[in-house]
Amino acid sequence: MAQLEIIDLVQRYGTQTVVQNVSLAVEAGRIACLLGPSGCGKTTLLRCIAGFEEVAGGEIRLQGASVSRPGFRLPTEKRRIGMVFQDYALFPHLTVEQNVAFGLGSQGAAEKLERVNHLLTLVGLSGQGHKFPHELSGGQQQRVALARALAPRPELILLDEPFSNLDVDLRERLSLEVRDILKREGSTAILVTHDQYEAFAMADEIGIVAEGRIQQWDTPYTLYHQPANRFVADFIGQGVLVPGQVIGEHQVRIALGVLDSVAPVECSKGCGTCNGKRPDHSCNVDVLLRPDDVIHDDASATRAKVLNKAFRGADFLYTLELAGGTRVLSLVPSHHDHALGEEIGIRLDVDHVVAFKSHPAPDLPASRMLSLAG
Repeated sequence: MAQLEIIDLVQRYGTQTVVQNVSLAVEAGRIACLLGPSGCGKTTLLRCIAGFEEVAGGEIRLQGASVSRPGFRLPTEKRRIGMVFQDYALFPHLTVEQNVAFGLGSQGAAEKLERVNHLLTLVGLSGQGHKFPHELSGGQQQRVALARALAPRPELILLDEPFSNLDVDLRERLSLEVRDILKREGSTAILVTHDQYEAFAMADEIGIVAEGRIQQWDTPYTLYHQPANRFVADFIGQGVLVPGQVIGEHQVRIALGVLDSVAPVECSKGCGTCNGKRPDHSCNVDVLLRPDDVIHDDASATRAKVLNKAFRGADFLYTLELAGGTRVLSLVPSHHDHALGEEIGIRLDVDHVVAFKSHPAPDLPASRMLSLAG
């Protein structure tokens, strides 16, 4: 039985529908993430799970028991849900120890102290219980907030943009630490964020949210290598869509050569040419190429001109242009420091062929650069 189950959930504000027929399930001990841009509906979905809002349609279940449906909403305090907020929400007049113990209710003093000490050790704050929140760093305060949420052993932990107030380096490190803490406690959790790197670092499975719908629910690896649609391909990672032509059930021709696909190439649902059957040579597609699909190779006869480069420490991210005008990205070890305008050899190493039906338009550029979600 799933720890959390959402069935055809709908939520509206007035006449505006912000969550549209969302269904998902999270198993016990798993960390899930709702990832998407601002205004996509992910925070509203989290608030519905927490019981802060009525729902307009569908149902939310915790351990098989209905907690939200039209006309019924189990109060938040009865859902056994822990919350970790963006602004920590610690009590400034209480010590760290008192903050963590706040949700332990009527438990005995010795039992409370044992639980608090265990959690402070777990989050790396052993010996800090006497301090007040203002005496701690932002990262330490976030650990206290997590310990407080974990203290009563909730059935579900909800984390609402928990690292957005921290600097980039601390955010990345703390997201890995929080994942480890949740796993050691055996907690089931849902993270809401707009940052794909946080999502990748923490989550076992991720739901990409746009316009109130889950576009794809999958593992981070599958989202990156096998995006279900253009939005997911655009939002996750970096890449380029290059024009191609389907020449067989398992082959697509692009400017860099012919790609062989293990699975049959699906240009799109509802393709007028394919009609849901095997595509043929008349199917024009846009093929997704990630920077790691384009390999720097001095021995290759295929040459590309360096248009731009971004230094990333261990790597350069090169923007390259082929003779026909097609542009691609390539992630290259930083000891290959090429000048702008220089031509370098490249080859393809594509494990997953991802193609979308072309959207013909006048004056369409030879390639489309997909943006890095941030």
